[in-house]
Amino acid sequence: MEQYTIKINGIEVTAPKGTTILEAARMAGITIPTLCYLKDINAIGACRICVVEVKGARGLAAACVYPIAPNMEVFTHTPRVIAYRKRTLELLLSNHNCSCLSCVRSGNCELQTLCREYNVNQDAYVGAKTPSEIDDSAAHMIRDNSKCILCRRCVAACEVTQGIGVIGANERGFKTHIGSAFEMDLDDTACVNCGQCIAVCPTGALYEKSNIDDIFAAIADPEKYVVVQTAPAVRAALAEEFGYPIGTNAQGKMAAALRRLGFNKVFDTDFAADLTIMEEANEFLHRVQNGGVLPIITSCSPGWVKFCETYYPDMIPNLSTCKSPQQMFGAILKSYFAEKNGIDPKNIVSVSVMPCTAKKFEIGRPDQAANGVPDLDYTMTTRELARMIKRAGIRWDDLPEEDFDQPLGESSGAGVIFGATGGVMEAALRTAVEKLTGETLARPDFVDVRGVEGIKEATYNVAGMEVKIAVASGLANARKLLDMVKSGEKTYHFIEIMACPGGCVNGGGQPQVHANVRNFVDIRAERAKVLYSLDEANTIRKSHENPQIIELYKSYLGEPGSHRAHELLHTSYVPRVVNKPM
Repeated sequence: MEQYTIKINGIEVTAPKGTTILEAARMAGITIPTLCYLKDINAIGACRICVVEVKGARGLAAACVYPIAPNMEVFTHTPRVIAYRKRTLELLLSNHNCSCLSCVRSGNCELQTLCREYNVNQDAYVGAKTPSEIDDSAAHMIRDNSKCILCRRCVAACEVTQGIGVIGANERGFKTHIGSAFEMDLDDTACVNCGQCIAVCPTGALYEKSNIDDIFAAIADPEKYVVVQTAPAVRAALAEEFGYPIGTNAQGKMAAALRRLGFNKVFDTDFAADLTIMEEANEFLHRVQNGGVLPIITSCSPGWVKFCETYYPDMIPNLSTCKSPQQMFGAILKSYFAEKNGIDPKNIVSVSVMPCTAKKFEIGRPDQAANGVPDLDYTMTTRELARMIKRAGIRWDDLPEEDFDQPLGESSGAGVIFGATGGVMEAALRTAVEKLTGETLARPDFVDVRGVEGIKEATYNVAGMEVKIAVASGLANARKLLDMVKSGEKTYHFIEIMACPGGCVNGGGQPQVHANVRNFVDIRAERAKVLYSLDEANTIRKSHENPQIIELYKSYLGEPGSHRAHELLHTSYVPRVVNKPM
């Protein structure tokens, strides 16, 4: 590829043709600030924060969309550039709700950070403010457009990354705002609650509905037995909220923090991930051997399940009937665990910590109350757990490394990789292949399904049968894959789909990462490394070898797919019709 050499602030940089000034500056160790830019999905040059001076050019250039040219000279922080950026920030604040002290993003707001760096005068321009009109109709999130800067990153995440497009810019001029078509409430649209819009928002305009106060109240209630479970991906990201690098394993400190918050038991959703594999692998084998509906498609991701119900209702029969690990855990907690410990299920408060905002919708779905009580009472995001820890005055750095409680804290390596795209498929293959062949795998690694590519395919010869599988993450990729299946272009036996790109490690409830990092570091891959290292270090790497799972089936469930297992661990789905505006 043709290379160009340019100078940025007097420093020579050589980069491929087509590289933008923003990217070239990064190569030179220089950060150019941005607000609207998101790599690959939102290069629109709209916010004008990334402007630079280019020698010989008229006016200032938006670095995020301006390609380099041979012998170009760029200046990123001249007095003119700094004055322009400062004035732009002051104009943004002129109609912005600056209630920073009570804002959920205070201290981690990209607008706030830039205003501090550029010594911005909040009252430089005084005039009408964008009204604070709250949309809290959806189960998972709140929109407050008075804190929106119209960067359109949320719009790009919804339309480009997820292929849904239920939000966009409405009206024009000062009245421009982000909303749904015909000003419909978000809950009346085909939103799937994935939270990817929240993950990329630079300000406090979008945030999850919080259950922190409810959970603190439950812990303080002496009549309640409050139990918490934590998803695989949470341990791969939680430490970021306390200043640790992306890719830090927080498992031990996380368990210690949860115990100090006052939970009666601290368990691991990975246990239920192993349970999911037992049921899902059994379901897959049953369909293959008995002419069932194929391909079977995983059902762990509630955002994906709702997407299927809304956009591909004809493929509902392909969905595995297995509940998600979160819901399976809740069902076992309020049946098996409750009976074993003599606790009335009605007195158990079941809490989960998830990387996912769609879990807030999932706990309210029908057919998620296996023992006559809701499987889950509350679910909170990774971000919410960090806020709880900080509010309780728990010093993260001083926490010891502790283990989960037993018996629902035991898990295999297969359970922990659920948090990465391809992880559910790999975990299922480890069990399904051994069940089909009757032989022990020398190495349980199926590396073809690993990695952050949007769509992955593989074929394995298992007991003389060619098993074709596919993995997709991000709903725009899911749409591509399903359309190929429906057209007959592709044929598979087993498909894994995760709503969020890269899987749960990049869920809508994970720590929000500044765009200057997100645009140049693959946070999905860095967090996934944590899970694969935990898998590799585990002495038990297959779900069917988890001794606690074996005991659960022996003493309570009987066998995978049994009548009791179906009552507790399986669910149903419904086609969804999006409400139309009157």
